[in-house]
Amino acid sequence: MTLPAGWTVRRPTLDDVPAILAVVHAADTFAVGYPDFDAEDVRDALTAPFVDPARDSWLVTDPEGVAVGWTILSNPTGVGREWVEVYVDPDRGADLRAPLLARLLDRVAERAAERGLPALTARTGVFAPETRWAEELAAAGFTRLKRYIRMTRSLADLPAEPTPPAGVTVRPLRADDEADLRLFHRIFDTAFRDTPDYEPVDFDRWREQLSSHDKTWDEWFVAEVDGEPAGALQSSDQTLDQDMGWVRTLSVLPAYRRRGVGAALLRRAFAVYAAKGRAGAGLGVDLANPTTPVTLYRSVGLTEARWTDMYQRSVPAAGV
Repeated sequence: MTLPAGWTVRRPTLDDVPAILAVVHAADTFAVGYPDFDAEDVRDALTAPFVDPARDSWLVTDPEGVAVGWTILSNPTGVGREWVEVYVDPDRGADLRAPLLARLLDRVAERAAERGLPALTARTGVFAPETRWAEELAAAGFTRLKRYIRMTRSLADLPAEPTPPAGVTVRPLRADDEADLRLFHRIFDTAFRDTPDYEPVDFDRWREQLSSHDKTWDEWFVAEVDGEPAGALQSSDQTLDQDMGWVRTLSVLPAYRRRGVGAALLRRAFAVYAAKGRAGAGLGVDLANPTTPVTLYRSVGLTEARWTDMYQRSVPAAGV
């Protein structure tokens, strides 16, 4: 990787969090129109399980020591796919993105060899304005896999929460009760097993991987039908800076789908967000999900706000 005179590439540390955040904010503002990351997100990325910043991340600085590019691998489960993230200042670091990607792919190849695998799948996302990034990914052997959409709704003048369908009840998660947490995880794990990209994670690892943003326990809910567990909703405070409540996961067991369980969970979450003074609510949806949740989301007032395309390629193990 050739850099301009005086520029450097090195491994980041936690002392670099403010500098990294400035790069990510510049990249986010170009891609989505506003900063979509905070310092805690950077720290979480650098300290995540199965990530070693001394091997899986790089930081590029200019002659004045100002960060202009940052890249990192992530693999939340330690199995399956590797996520490659490359952030650059769009005004000063656009030329760095492709060579930083190449470094990451070399590291993915090493990680495949370390795990004794013939290859690993690498994935990354592309937002609508990132046309150059899409071209660079294609040149690096990636192909477009699918599209995610972000859906939002205003909570101004939110109608009163309607009575759920007969037999359906929604209650808060009892976060101090491990049995209830295990029930929540079982609902989530079972409901997502028929989606194409789900990687099962056992309860202990799932709980360990919850970030500080995810532990908004009073915004987690469990739904029952005639007293039997049927669905669950997990919220996150990751969009508080946008004055929004965020639905991280919505899980409905197959036997209880199309019975109003998902809508009841969403309406309860919206009511709680509104009671806390949030201006809006949102969530992300995989258009490849076979349960076609977009229809449900539209029925509770959510509309499409933007899209993200997922790109993917297979990376052979180093030495193969």
